[in-house]
Parts: sequence; C-alpha cells; structure tokens
Amino acid sequence: MEVKQMMRAMVLEAAKEKLRLELRPIPQPDDKQLLLKIQACGVCRTDLHIVDGELTQAKFPLILGHEIVGTVEAVGKGVKRFSLGERVGVPWLGGTCQHCRYCRTQQENLCEQARFTGYHLDGGYAEYTVANEQFCFAIPKRYSDLEVAPLLCAGLIGYRSYRLVGDGEKIGFYGFGAASHILLQVARHQGRQVYAFTRPGDDLGQDFARSLGAVWAGGSEQSPPDSLDGAIIFAPVGALVPVALKAVVPGGVVVCAGIHMSDIPSFPYQILWQERVLRSVANLTRQDGEDFFALARQIPIQTQVSSFPLTQANVALDCLRQGKIKGAAVLVP
Repeated sequence: MEVKQMMRAMVLEAAKEKLRLELRPIPQPDDKQLLLKIQACGVCRTDLHIVDGELTQAKFPLILGHEIVGTVEAVGKGVKRFSLGERVGVPWLGGTCQHCRYCRTQQENLCEQARFTGYHLDGGYAEYTVANEQFCFAIPKRYSDLEVAPLLCAGLIGYRSYRLVGDGEKIGFYGFGAASHILLQVARHQGRQVYAFTRPGDDLGQDFARSLGAVWAGGSEQSPPDSLDGAIIFAPVGALVPVALKAVVPGGVVVCAGIHMSDIPSFPYQILWQERVLRSVANLTRQDGEDFFALARQIPIQTQVSSFPLTQANVALDCLRQGKIKGAAVLVP
C-alpha cells in the first residue's frame, strides 16, 4: 500500500473555533504552482478577523496564514520564474482572473474573482503549501526568514496605504503594530515625521515607537502637538476616523488601512470639509510588492518579531488580540 507523505497543519474548522493540529497529505503543485516548504509564516490581524467571523467568505476547513516564507521543493508544469531551492514569499493576493477591467487597468487588487491566501486558499500555518508562482515574490537575501515574513502583508499593504496618504511631511499612524513599525522606518528614511498613536495607556508601545524614530507618541485619545498632513488608521477601530479627520490639515488624507473595521460613528461635515479625503485600501497588487521589495533592498528595515512554534498558533493569535505583541508575531514550523 502506498504511504502518502504527510505534514502538520493548524486547521480552522469554522469561525469562532480554536485551530486544531492535524496531519494532512502534502499538497502537490498544479500548473504554474510551486510546492513550498514553509520556513516562517507571519500572524496577521486579518487572521483574527477570519477566526472571529468578521470576514465571512472564508472556505472551511481552512489553513490560515498569508505572510509565507518558503523554499521551492517541487514545481508544476509551466513554472518559469522560480527554481528548486529558491526562497520565495507568498502574500495575501493569491490569484486573479487577469482579464477583467480591474486586472486590465492595474487595479487587480479589486478583481471580483480574486483569491486570497489563507482565506480562499490554504495558507501558511503548516509545514508545506502550494502557491501560484505568478503571485509570489523573490525576497531580499539580507533578511532572515523571521525578519522578512511580516513584510509580506504588514509591509506590502502598509506600503500601499503609505503611498496613498500623500507626500506630506507629518503623518499620523493610528495603531502601532506590525505595519506601523515597518512603515515608520520607511518614512524616517525618506525624511518624514511620524506621530504614533497607541491604545490609551500603552506606555511600552509609545516607547517602542519613539525608539524607531517617531517624533511624538501618545494615546489615541490625545491630540498631536502639530497638525498632520495625513494619517493612516491601522487599528480596526471606526471611532478613530473622526479623530484622525480632526487632526489633519485642509487637503489632508486619512487612509483606512485594514480589511475590517468597526462601525464609523457619525461626525460633523465640518471635519471633512476643506477637501480633506477619507479613503480605504483594499488588498495589494503585484506591482505594490515589487516596488516595496525594491525599497526593502535599500533600507535596512528591522522587524521586531516574536516567534512561536507552529503548534502554538492559538497562543500567538490570542497574544495579538490582547495587544501583547511588540512588532509582529511569526510562526515557525
């Protein structure tokens, strides 16, 4: 009798349940797919939204995880970009139709048939995964597996948000987690000033932000000492929208960077008036990734990482939910 090769995976059977350790057959690569031996996988707040049932289109049972660093173990037919033994990164965007109006106009992040890693497609909370090579990235050699994992979502989608906030000198970051601690270093490299807003009373988070170069750090209930040219809301808290709008100058941009946010309370038109802009960010494009990793090859971004064994995925998620992660959490098989 043929014995199938098996792998360990942390599986989510349904929303609002704990992940369970299972043995599963190692997947085999289809056309244009890579089989990757996973070296590290970041734990993202989006994973929490899936577990908590706030994102409702997940396929179950599901292997979470979309900040995957792996080495190529096998390739399917038609693979051209990567070879055996290469290290690649797998992001949130796992595939698109490539022919709709969004895909044809460099807006593939809005493709209605897009498939997302660790949501529609099994992801990286496992020892192996498969991924479409067209949506994978070559990642800079200067970073270790642990260091580079958070760049694959916190970095990539954070960078898309960062570019959309505009070219102003003074930027506010509301919520200081994985994305903020990466993008602060990019902003500092470019000579911009970052004002960091944490949960009220989070002195350690504020100290962390200042240690990375924030010119000011305080609680989200505080007003910054200067008016902001723009702001990015990384925290999934709708109540921060009017707070950020009040803090930015006329013509300033407020970007909501998350995939899910609690309801935004009503606010007076006066704080939006004078051509202030409120906008959201959805997913990422492959060009975002290429641009960001080109930048990451120049800037020595230092990711602060807390590592957890694969089998402690539930612990990592709980720590993230409770705000106990400084920087980013990463699973190691």
